[in-house]
Amino acid sequence: MKAWENVIDSPIKGRTQKPRENGITMVIDKGLGLNEIKDLISLAGDYIDIIKLTFGTSAFYEEKLLKEKNKLITQAEIDVMPGGTFLEVAIWKNVYEKFLERAKELGFTAIEVSDGTIEIDLEERKKIIKKAVNMGFKVISEVGKKDPNEKISIPLMHKEILSDLECGAFKVIVEAREAGRGVGIYDSEGKIKEEEIDKIISGVKDVNCLIWEAPHKNQQQYLILRFGLNVNLGNIPPDEVLALEALRQGLRGDTLKRAYLEYKK
Repeated sequence: MKAWENVIDSPIKGRTQKPRENGITMVIDKGLGLNEIKDLISLAGDYIDIIKLTFGTSAFYEEKLLKEKNKLITQAEIDVMPGGTFLEVAIWKNVYEKFLERAKELGFTAIEVSDGTIEIDLEERKKIIKKAVNMGFKVISEVGKKDPNEKISIPLMHKEILSDLECGAFKVIVEAREAGRGVGIYDSEGKIKEEEIDKIISGVKDVNCLIWEAPHKNQQQYLILRFGLNVNLGNIPPDEVLALEALRQGLRGDTLKRAYLEYKK
């Protein structure tokens, strides 16, 4: 039972429950220890769907510790995956199959497929996704480049999104890096580029197929107000999960105001 149950209801109704198809919250983990993971799960586990051990950070864990951490996460009905950059290294080094096998052994349940740094052509990308899906992983793919000077065209982005979903990807992330500035739908100050969002969604049948990387509050607020409380959001810092959930459900001033004004109509 929640602390305020039967006293105060959330002003915005319709929040999806786990296991979710939409309303995904993906947390970025740069190096949480076992006690920190236990605390995070006990406090906010109901509102986390995926934890990403970002970049190549999982390479530095002792095997026993990583297995124990992944077990804690998956027992809480949360998917866990290594970062897409780590997969790109595996592709570059031609050890992708071994990478998947070891990921399975270590207790990962999801795989992020990206080409944010290296070049992977569309046909190879299809094979990469299908192989991970066939091994039982939930695949979260990503479109876009980390370097703003290497921005891909919108038509290519649309093509990759459609192809990834057809190959079995669960969702497709729109690249914005962990900084949320100067890449993708954000300018150098982290402000929303609405015209960029308009272009991206113009080529997808259902915006719910996308996960928007949104590490900052102004980004989360905009996306929730535009697409609703069950928009899929990624790269959420661990200590921001409940703050994000408050935004989703109208328990923070920015979204409460809209709910209140609509109630008064």
